Amino acid sequence: MKYVNTHEAKTQLSKLIAAVRAGEEVVICQAGKPVARLAPYQTPRKKPRLGAWKDKVILRPGWDSPETDAEIEAMFEVLKDSEDT
Repeated sequence: MKYVNTHEAKTQLSKLIAAVRAGEEVVICQAGKPVARLAPYQTPRKKPRLGAWKDKVILRPGWDSPETDAEIEAMFEVLKDSEDT
């Protein structure tokens, strides 16, 4: 981590940006106290939209029946048995 004062940050901004691109973190200080951090920009993650899957996922009648549960359990038992051997 590199610490620079505000005057140095103003005069050498291009070099500081190059350092950040190279993976270094730069802290800008004023009167010896940290006031800002120069770090790589990260694109903000999009928030999930509620209801985005509406009418795209259709749960058919019987999707939660005991037979379906038994079938899924049997699939996992087969996988568990193959991992044990």
